[in-house]
Amino acid sequence: MSPEPKAMKFLAASARHVRVSEQNFAQTVPSPCMSVCQMDAATGWCQGCFRTLEEIGQWGNTDDAFKRVVWARIETRLAQFEET
Repeated sequence: MSPEPKAMKFLAASARHVRVSEQNFAQTVPSPCMSVCQMDAATGWCQGCFRTLEEIGQWGNTDDAFKRVVWARIETRLAQFEET
């Protein structure tokens, strides 16, 4: 998996923003889509947004609580990726 470093920094900053703004219920949780839409066979994550196919498929039909969980997973995945 070789996502662009600039995109990874943006995604990480967005994940942090979603996490810290958790109490701001007036704000809709943004989609992490980066319009890359290529799945990595080794991880099962999109190379742009670090979501699984299941998470991508459920995104439009779920509530903000689920979306925040997905953002937390993305943040964890980014940290795991940076460790390698």
